[in-house]
Amino acid sequence: MAFAGMEWIIVIVVIVLLLFGAKKIPELARSIGKARAEFTRGQTMVEKEIREAERMDTEEDAKRKREEAKQKTEEASSEGSEEAEDAAIDQELVKAAVALGIDPKGKTEEELRVLIKYKMEQG
Repeated sequence: MAFAGMEWIIVIVVIVLLLFGAKKIPELARSIGKARAEFTRGQTMVEKEIREAERMDTEEDAKRKREEAKQKTEEASSEGSEEAEDAAIDQELVKAAVALGIDPKGKTEEELRVLIKYKMEQG
């Protein structure tokens, strides 16, 4: 059953006036407004906390990846210059992958290259 329009709104207003009286309606409206404002404030706070937690997780992941790449570079530099160059290339691939939003964990160098190329083509 759909509302017919303005007639139903008038009927509802009359019923509310009869139930609550003309003096109670402003109080009721204020209470509803305060409750809505409190709900909106709480919702905003929760959304802010979620964004902050996501940002911190992202920062921690990036920091851990930088440290892992640095360790790889240090280990490779102690083994030889050719391996150091490979580690530097791997580190650059990891940086590029992270910048494009690709998770480099458990992926080979070739897989990272393919994913980076795909992301670059997609724009």
